[in-house]
Amino acid sequence: MTAMIRAYDKAAFEDATPVYVLNENRLQAWVLERGGVAARWIESLGFNAAAGELAMVPGGEGGIEAVLLGASAEEGFWIAGVLPQRLPPGEYRIAEGPGDGFAEQAALAWALGAYRFTRYTGNGKPPATLVVSPGVAFDRVRSQADGITLCRDLINTPAMDMMPRDISETMRELSKTFGGRFEELVGEELLSGNYPMVHAVGRASANPPRMLELNWGDRGPGITLVGKGVAFDSGGLDIKSANGMRLMKKDMGGAAHVIGLAHMIVSSALPVRLRVLVPAAENAISGNAYRPGDVLTARNGKTVEIDNTDAEGRLLLADALCAAGEGDSEVVIDFATLTGAARVALGTEIPAMFSTTESLSRAVCEASDGVLDPVWPLP
Repeated sequence: MTAMIRAYDKAAFEDATPVYVLNENRLQAWVLERGGVAARWIESLGFNAAAGELAMVPGGEGGIEAVLLGASAEEGFWIAGVLPQRLPPGEYRIAEGPGDGFAEQAALAWALGAYRFTRYTGNGKPPATLVVSPGVAFDRVRSQADGITLCRDLINTPAMDMMPRDISETMRELSKTFGGRFEELVGEELLSGNYPMVHAVGRASANPPRMLELNWGDRGPGITLVGKGVAFDSGGLDIKSANGMRLMKKDMGGAAHVIGLAHMIVSSALPVRLRVLVPAAENAISGNAYRPGDVLTARNGKTVEIDNTDAEGRLLLADALCAAGEGDSEVVIDFATLTGAARVALGTEIPAMFSTTESLSRAVCEASDGVLDPVWPLP
């Protein structure tokens, strides 16, 4: 994905088509400064710099002299994400944008806006390429874009190609590439390894359940990431409806997020001790599926009565979070596609967050607000 953004190169930057990201007030100044044919062209288009509005000023030999993109404070730098798919193939540069740091933030938005899931369809039309501005931390942008792209690819891959073994292979490859330590327990090994609820959820599937663990780094604060890895959720014996099951390839989205975040951390060589735990299973149906009314014993010895087999995610996370608490990490963060009630409460655009540490909750909220990607703390 970072092929769609290019590290700063003086000659390439100067040759690239300039992009001006403007609000209505700045547009008037741009027209006065530019004058001539370009100004008359913009006026003839009726371009008002509304958010997302795009105008291309023609240049010689059928080329483009400049690109203008309307922006508002609400979209901020994310507005640049519309450009890779809307512009003709070629190389572009950010010539002007609102506020300090816009060029680097826009580079990330550009890379993410270029994303397409092409595993089964081919690449199609190549998106436009951004030559980043001088001073942009290209390696940081690339690390973020690659981690998010990995997360998206994992979630978008259909369950036939994203079973627990495939999640395992992804984590193993990440460990191998960046010098981590990877371990897994598979099938019946989960019982001897004391992950009984992971085993119970996944035992009915022809694809054995797994407990996956990646460790990386030997200095700095300890961080444990836990991700729900339900490769596909039929609902078990309390089977989902056809509509409810249609998108359940995404029920390993928690695992995808921790793997993508881990990729960002290790590729950036952050000074932390990272531990990643992913309980991976398919919630399927067969003669040995766990049942409503069954009483399971969790890793910590507590018993859990099953009311509904479509509540499998909390069982996986219970065992994994017990294991996370046995380590010496200062922070444990889990990611889960756990309940539709969060969507009912907050809608489809804002994720719910729960925390037992108020200072950490505030820090996450401030960081997310700072990049216009808010989360919402719930009690």
